[in-house]
Amino acid sequence: MTNDLRADGLFTPLQLRSGQILPSRIAKAAMEEGMAGAGQVPDDRLINLYRRWGAGGTGLLITGNVMVHAEALTGPGGIVLDSSAPLDPFARWAQAGKSAGARIWMQINHPGRQVQANMPGVVWGPSNIAVDIGSQSKRFGKPVAMTPRMIEDTILRFATTAERAEQAGFDGVEVHAAHGYLLSQFLSPLVNNRTDQWGGSLENRARLLIEIVRTIRTVVSPEFAVAVKLNSADFQRGGFDADDARKVIALLEPVGADLVEISGGSYESPAMTGRPADGRTAAREAYFLDLATELAATSALPLMLTGGISRIETADQVLANHVAMVGIGTALAVTPDLAHRWREGLGATAVLRAVTWKNKQLAAAASMAMVRYQLRRMAKGDNPAPRVPAAWALAMDQRVQRRALRNYARWLASRQKPVTSVGV
Repeated sequence: MTNDLRADGLFTPLQLRSGQILPSRIAKAAMEEGMAGAGQVPDDRLINLYRRWGAGGTGLLITGNVMVHAEALTGPGGIVLDSSAPLDPFARWAQAGKSAGARIWMQINHPGRQVQANMPGVVWGPSNIAVDIGSQSKRFGKPVAMTPRMIEDTILRFATTAERAEQAGFDGVEVHAAHGYLLSQFLSPLVNNRTDQWGGSLENRARLLIEIVRTIRTVVSPEFAVAVKLNSADFQRGGFDADDARKVIALLEPVGADLVEISGGSYESPAMTGRPADGRTAAREAYFLDLATELAATSALPLMLTGGISRIETADQVLANHVAMVGIGTALAVTPDLAHRWREGLGATAVLRAVTWKNKQLAAAASMAMVRYQLRRMAKGDNPAPRVPAAWALAMDQRVQRRALRNYARWLASRQKPVTSVGV
């Protein structure tokens, strides 16, 4: 049971089933940095940023999305680690994060259908059901239903990225199966209407995730951590719910998963940015604590909860509810040494302004833009500027994205691979 693995207190270690020991129960959760350098690999900006976070006192750093498929990115500034990527930039990234004693895991991901319409490459999904966010739906490409060959190649891509992450010095990977990305799409009965072995029952819809974790375990060392980020619910009527999450966690235990991070939402219902549709938790700082508490009661794996946590009182409450790890995102974009401050009896230096726009998808985009603005400042060696106006941050982020898109398009074309290629 999860509470068998949970020690009292935020600053006590956690030993995972792989044998890896996390120095504390505080993790820097993944935030998509969108800061790829030339060739879609880390450069000095990411290295500087993670060195600063690593010195801030958290026990675990989880990177933002690292993409397993060069032709399918969540955004044009995405990092790519495939069989062709040079390892040295990733080794420097890992070393920077670990330099003060933290562990560092790489979040690995495939966007599936959540690809911007102006991006080159491919838009895949379990079915050909497009993202529906009302008037903004045209921002996303029309997905192609994946063939069995595409699915098998995707499993190998995840395994290749995990294997190379270990070679670069990372301590583990987190397979992203939340927030409406590809693996979350397969899990959702609203998006996955397949009638083959990859669709239908929950066991079939979870098959891709389970096979990815199983395959990763065959190519990495026993002490290398393999975690999964999973929605507690996607907050859509008839979609993936807490009972589904409970069953998926049970399926992950026998294939070698070490930990499951609980989050929620998707682009269609962006609960992960603090606007959940679930009225029970809408006003809570820890957005998904109610659902995580229910899942922890039966989970054979330790759980980590992420979503809006910024105060030590809330973090302590998470542990008191038998959740093993506390994931912190936005608060570390404003106060990168928050864990050290907690240890000294202090709190966050500031908080970002809440975005209360009526359009929840646009508000979610602005919230993420405000976070990325802080990350870019810290990557340059500056301090965060939490009072940045949301509209200005969004405009600046769109400017950065346009420049990144030009660079990504040139790079992808230079690889001289047909965009329909499914080779590993």
